[in-house]
Amino acid sequence: MPAEPSPIPEEPMDRQRLMAMLREQVRAVEAPGTGRGVVPLGVPAVDAHLPAPPGGAPGLPRAALHEVAAAGALDAGAATAFTALLAARLAERVRGPILWMTRAPDLYAPGLDAQGVGPGQLVVVHAANEVDLLWAMEEALRCSRVGAVVGEAGGLDLTASRRLHLAAEAGGVPGLLLRLGQARGAKVKGTQASAAVTRWRVATTPIQDDGMAASAFTGPAWRVELLRCRGGRPGAWTLYEREGLRLEAAGDAVAGTPEAPPPSAAVLPFASRAVG
Repeated sequence: MPAEPSPIPEEPMDRQRLMAMLREQVRAVEAPGTGRGVVPLGVPAVDAHLPAPPGGAPGLPRAALHEVAAAGALDAGAATAFTALLAARLAERVRGPILWMTRAPDLYAPGLDAQGVGPGQLVVVHAANEVDLLWAMEEALRCSRVGAVVGEAGGLDLTASRRLHLAAEAGGVPGLLLRLGQARGAKVKGTQASAAVTRWRVATTPIQDDGMAASAFTGPAWRVELLRCRGGRPGAWTLYEREGLRLEAAGDAVAGTPEAPPPSAAVLPFASRAVG
């Protein structure tokens, strides 16, 4: 559940203390999930666009829902790898498993291991249908001993994403929605509204020589767009894995077109309606 606002004490308080309390409440609204801490991605150019708790460094909020989408039909692998990278980063401080929920038995374990999700940490859950997947994901997000939860969801609406985000806040567990709809042949009608704190779009990109040793780039190269970031700002980068050790951003960040925030909506149980 989201952090409840601090009650206003009955005795008179000084102006400075009142302003600090109000700033904390505004921050909780603008950058939800940062109250349980944030985790830097490790790429300064990207981290500068992420929300920061008061007096702290910016990063991905742990107790929140994040969303990663494949840019096109051939970008499922890049989006999956980037999601694994985010899950590994977010779960670093917790000795719990990473639960990966999917409906298709096509995960490539060596690829996940290369992004930090090793076989000893990974638990794969196969769901029979989308409703079961979302139910299992919500239950797992409420378990504080879980490191992170990844769900390969297709047609997710605003209400369902809001339920997942509330579960992530309640359990203090990061949730990642991996949307491969177009990459798996599903018909995608524009950008669907979502309660996710951050929304990313990932595509593969060719490796370009930056004047340094060409052989230094031995890993994947991604075109990563941060479409929406509550408490932060959008951007776009080309990310390279250099020498298989660290991720770097090449070129200048390009400000993306900010998405409109989702409209308010009632929270309904998954079982009461089908998620197509």
